[in-house]
Amino acid sequence: MPNAPIPMPCLAHALFGPCPITNYQLPMTIEIQPSINVKTAIESRRAARSFQPDPIPPAILAEILRLGVRSPSGYNLQPWRFIVLQDQASKEKLKACAFDQRQVVEAPTVLICCGDRRAAGPKNTEAVIELGKTTGAMNDNLAGYMRQAIPQLFDNRPCFDSLEAWTNRHTMLAVAHLMIAAKSFGVDSCPMEGFVSAKVKEAFQIPEEVDVCCLLPLGYAAEPFKQYGGRFDVTQVYYSESYGQALQAEI
Repeated sequence: MPNAPIPMPCLAHALFGPCPITNYQLPMTIEIQPSINVKTAIESRRAARSFQPDPIPPAILAEILRLGVRSPSGYNLQPWRFIVLQDQASKEKLKACAFDQRQVVEAPTVLICCGDRRAAGPKNTEAVIELGKTTGAMNDNLAGYMRQAIPQLFDNRPCFDSLEAWTNRHTMLAVAHLMIAAKSFGVDSCPMEGFVSAKVKEAFQIPEEVDVCCLLPLGYAAEPFKQYGGRFDVTQVYYSESYGQALQAEI
């Protein structure tokens, strides 16, 4: 794995204000390898209902956060935003918005996972174009195409009914990456949708244009460990060529 720079660059800082992780005091670079391969991480991940108090080592947490936002993003618009809670008072405040669920205060780190509808605007498009130029992935033709195509996407909305649906879709892709990345380092998680959005937004000064998608406690699971509840057979959820047609491929 290549070196992971710390602190991580935050495109949102220039656009929407201070980034919640910019105050981390960590080494400038780290080199860190996960202890669990991807297949095992996926198969062993569970939603932890209780956590040990042990903190996540800062270098591991930083790498989890970095890998989480390597998830796919249409036009690279990256509408996800995360508030990182580690202070106990902040977690107690969140617990009051989340039906007093204990994992919110037990986990050493909790992410409030949000989608920013302002990412659909021209300011973010220009930021993404500039970002692409710095990596060598952007040329004038592609930049011109993006300036034309992105407004059309959000004006016509051919594949989503609302901007919130679009931002939630992208944010949950990042959340899935966060959970698998975390598990690859032996860190457990618990995606939560049991909260009152309006209360969370008020308590943490979340702008009106930003929607709370889910909560994600991170840490080390405590007993009793959650048992695997099973998944429907692939023949029940995958179809062949059209919806409802039995899958023909041998799986």
